[in-house]
Amino acid sequence: MSQQASYQIKTSELVKVVASGWLGTAMEFMDFQLYSLAAAIVFNEIFFPESDPAMGLIMAMGTYGAGYVARLVGAFVFGHVGDKMGRRTVLFVTITLMGLASTLIGFLPTYSEVGIWAPAGLVALRIIQGLGAGAEISGAGVMVTEFCETKTRGLVGSLVGLGTSSGTLLANLIWTIILTMLTKEEVLLWGWRIPFYASFVVMIAAVLIRMFVHESPVMAEKKKLLEAEREKQLAGDVPVEQQPKKGRKSFIVALALRFGQAGNSGLMQTYLAGFIVTVLAMEKTVATEANIISSCISFFTIPFVGWLGDKFGRRKMYMVLSLATAIYAVPMMLLFETKDPVILTIAMVIGLNVGVQGLFALENVVLTELFGARHRVTMVSLAKEIAGLVATGFGPIIAAAAVTAMTGSWVPLAVMTILFSMSSFFGAYFSEDTTGRDLNELDDAM
Repeated sequence: MSQQASYQIKTSELVKVVASGWLGTAMEFMDFQLYSLAAAIVFNEIFFPESDPAMGLIMAMGTYGAGYVARLVGAFVFGHVGDKMGRRTVLFVTITLMGLASTLIGFLPTYSEVGIWAPAGLVALRIIQGLGAGAEISGAGVMVTEFCETKTRGLVGSLVGLGTSSGTLLANLIWTIILTMLTKEEVLLWGWRIPFYASFVVMIAAVLIRMFVHESPVMAEKKKLLEAEREKQLAGDVPVEQQPKKGRKSFIVALALRFGQAGNSGLMQTYLAGFIVTVLAMEKTVATEANIISSCISFFTIPFVGWLGDKFGRRKMYMVLSLATAIYAVPMMLLFETKDPVILTIAMVIGLNVGVQGLFALENVVLTELFGARHRVTMVSLAKEIAGLVATGFGPIIAAAAVTAMTGSWVPLAVMTILFSMSSFFGAYFSEDTTGRDLNELDDAM
């Protein structure tokens, strides 16, 4: 029996669920971009002033990576809560942890005021923020996808991805205004704190909407199916072929798909901001303006890719976008080498919309379809965060170290982009096409 045959989802309820997921994703990516831009632009001077500029950037990115270790713990803990107690319950906790931690970063004293306690406080708040983020975007993506009709699952499910554009757009807009209106001294003195205060507003909005959202209909069906399964097990009436699948292949595929998208995101949305300023010696606003333009365009890209996934299959779209990004890697960096702000912006916008936003439009729905209702939130969260820890958490650190070692060469960035993109390509190639799968099924797709 299909999910749609079992439940009639009201349009008003679906709108609330999508809005809830969109705000949660917006907040995560807003925090993500606020911190990554701060790490690339000012944190090396505020929290690591005794280092040279290149080493300060590496240390700032290292602090950024600390949050990803905590995300893995949060994925396991809160993913398990989401599977046992419900998607709605865990989303209240995760959004609160993220919002409060991000807001408190704006109240931290600097290195000049308290010495080593400043970066220590930054790391502590990044860990708390990471605990909440570990299951926030995964839980929100699963919840929205479980509410969707099968035929429009890719399109509607991709709308959660608009939170990436909204969050990134807002963060870059705030930073652009600050960098444009304030002097460097004012930014270092107090201006850098303003973006983090904005997280509190988004957190309150998300919490208020989630108060009026019902639990996923899949959770109700899951309880019935698990009870029926237990009764059969007690009666010894479960054939071997009907035993729960372990889903190892589903997990490996999910890791590969996520690794590619997360790696490209870490390079293009995080490290390139620092590369443009530190290595190319261009204005700090170039990177933020490119991100703003890219985010605006992605409001079209994300739902369009989601629709294409419904029409042609999500597996096929994953392979097309991943291969296109790998082919584009070297030309993109050659365009960067021109140091022309317009050309560089165009190059960055294309890379972000194809290799980051385009893949993300597919990711939440595909990963949700790969896993069964039995442990879906846990497995989606773990796949996202394990791959994210390696790719996005440590990718920018590796990139910064490699570029420094090669005296500013862009070659390591092109090579890393190709490797990340081919990970997604081969993950999709060896996967089954799960487009339209019944989400009530307890077992994993592979």
